[in-house]
Amino acid sequence: MHHGKRKVKGRGTEDKAVVMGLLERQGGIRTQVVPGPKGRTLRPEVLTHVEPGATVYTDERASCRGIDTEYAHMAINHAEGYAKGNVHTNGMENFWSLLKRGIKGTYVSLEPFHLFRYLDEQAFRFNTRKDNDGGRFLRVVASVAGKRLEFNNLIGGPS
Repeated sequence: MHHGKRKVKGRGTEDKAVVMGLLERQGGIRTQVVPGPKGRTLRPEVLTHVEPGATVYTDERASCRGIDTEYAHMAINHAEGYAKGNVHTNGMENFWSLLKRGIKGTYVSLEPFHLFRYLDEQAFRFNTRKDNDGGRFLRVVASVAGKRLEFNNLIGGPS
């Protein structure tokens, strides 16, 4: 975009969707579009998806403060480094990198209304990354077996 036509300076977080991700070490990832980046928005989602007493690794984002009461919380300061022993967010950062590459390279443009669908696709790819394309295909086919989509439901007509 031409410099004179830019509406936002810097990173430009205004009018952008907020996405939250939770990655279990040696496990799967869960992503969700959330209303905002504040702790009051993120905390209920963490409580829903993370078992109390678990160790939670985050960066030093302000919205992550205060979860010490339910979890063993360890944070990494990215200004100092990206890992200190077992305290890191590298797996999550890897997922965000793959998601952004997909948005910029494969999808090019997407509507915020459909963002959750793109997140689900990328989470599926990430969670099955050690599988091959044939294995992924069989998983998808197995998940739709026995489910029927009628034409009237597809077009929003009466069932």
